[in-house]
Amino acid sequence: MRTKVVIVVSCLALAFYFVLLGRLGVGLIGTGEWAGVSLGVALVLLPLVGAWAVWRELAFGRATERLGRELAEAGQLPVDDLDRTASGRVDRAAGSAMYERCRAEVEASPEDAGAWFRLAIAYDAAGDRRRGRAAARHAVRLRAGR
Repeated sequence: MRTKVVIVVSCLALAFYFVLLGRLGVGLIGTGEWAGVSLGVALVLLPLVGAWAVWRELAFGRATERLGRELAEAGQLPVDDLDRTASGRVDRAAGSAMYERCRAEVEASPEDAGAWFRLAIAYDAAGDRRRGRAAARHAVRLRAGR
């Protein structure tokens, strides 16, 4: 629940910022001078691109949360029993071993959304968030295509 509150507050702050940028952009366009119009168009487009990026991230979050919930209800998520360091992070060797298990599972069943989701969790445990997000996106696409 706390995470969702932070997301809502962040989105409201971004919306306020986007409105301010948009108003400034419209004002610059109204000057009629080429430099003002150019900067104004950029300031109007920036909030639009930002809003699109926020919307995509929120949609990704909802889709992965929904898929994770489905897999958890079916008992298809890995148990979080990995060794951890004193700071609470997953031990690299344990994360790497989990990654190898999940990678083999994906190779055996490349069309299984659950296997890809578990691989995303394993990437995260191994410290590779970029690939973890890519694997999660692939899992969501596979689940949507079923």
